[in-house]
Amino acid sequence: MYSKEELLEELRTDLVGQKLFLFDSLDSTNACAKTLAEAGMDEGAVILTDFQTEGRGRLGRVWQSEPGKNLLFSCIFRPAVAKEQAGLLTFAVAISIARALEHTTKLSVECKWPNDLLIGGKKCCGILLENSFNKETLTYSVVGIGVNVNQTGFEESLRASVTSLAQETGNEIDRKKLFLAMMNELDAHYKAAGKGDFRTVLQEWNRRCTMFGKETHVSREGVAISGKAIGLSADGGLILETAQGKETVYAGDVTVIQ
Repeated sequence: MYSKEELLEELRTDLVGQKLFLFDSLDSTNACAKTLAEAGMDEGAVILTDFQTEGRGRLGRVWQSEPGKNLLFSCIFRPAVAKEQAGLLTFAVAISIARALEHTTKLSVECKWPNDLLIGGKKCCGILLENSFNKETLTYSVVGIGVNVNQTGFEESLRASVTSLAQETGNEIDRKKLFLAMMNELDAHYKAAGKGDFRTVLQEWNRRCTMFGKETHVSREGVAISGKAIGLSADGGLILETAQGKETVYAGDVTVIQ
């Protein structure tokens, strides 16, 4: 783990990461970030850890990561957006991380709905957005980001679908350099997204997504919907052209039929 002073000395952002909390080990960076946000922590604060004992992914899944190998952090935001736009922050984060990964590794990064980044068709990064509302007002957003950086061993059940930057490049990646690149990109894209302007974000996300036009299955809680993925709704849902007509889904396990 790099020291807080070392990271702040090289940080070149206006907002993101200017308040930085570092831990050798933590139960969950999102849980910590939510506690801080509830206590009034300023937006842009970042919680970074080398290891999570209770790391979480979407739908309550466990996020598995070897200690000291990857980048696991959460950001606190307080965007001035309407309730129906709250989920769009995921897309701003996705393209920010994708750009940072490409800049650092020269690899091509793909976005997959709703919150994954892929390299060569395999997942290298997951994003978990958790919003808090007071009636119709968004009080804060916590975004958890997990990037497989230098981990090269994964459970057998994951090997066909998961990868890391070290596996794809054949080299160990400088985590500090990558972290700083992600802070810069998040800072740059939040300037518009934090004010509710997601036009550029969504244009780029759509360009990076290869799902559209393909048969896609989405399942959640035993219910499955199948159809051709044709685009995003205004609030970030996935629009499927099914046998019964167009249907928009907002969460679930996604399988794309190549």
